[in-house]
Amino acid sequence: MSDAMDVRSATPILLVDSIESCLPFWDRVGFKPVMTVPEASPFAFAILQCGAIELMLQTRISAGADVPAVARAVQASVLYVSVASLAPVLASFADAPVAVARRTTFYGADEIFLQDPAGNIVGFAAPGE
Repeated sequence: MSDAMDVRSATPILLVDSIESCLPFWDRVGFKPVMTVPEASPFAFAILQCGAIELMLQTRISAGADVPAVARAVQASVLYVSVASLAPVLASFADAPVAVARRTTFYGADEIFLQDPAGNIVGFAAPGE
């Protein structure tokens, strides 16, 4: 018998000032809102999905009311997204602020790090050729 936890999933929660201002950024990657709280804007929380991958956005105000210690501790997050090819990312985000210019890592990944409208850093990486 194993003492290992039975982990089912891990979903990042990004704290943002405004859900609405971040939705177009995530829409470019293919993430669509599947649930918002409340149902109508202005939103306090949103669950976005792209295929089987889930991402949550929560406003800093909402997080401050719900989990104040977490809201105080988180300034910005870094999210690493694996993609099949970097070409669609580069085409979709030509106007996004670049945090780390496109590069090839020592392990051969083709990657770029961008900044979302909330200040979070999102790295996109494709396997090397």
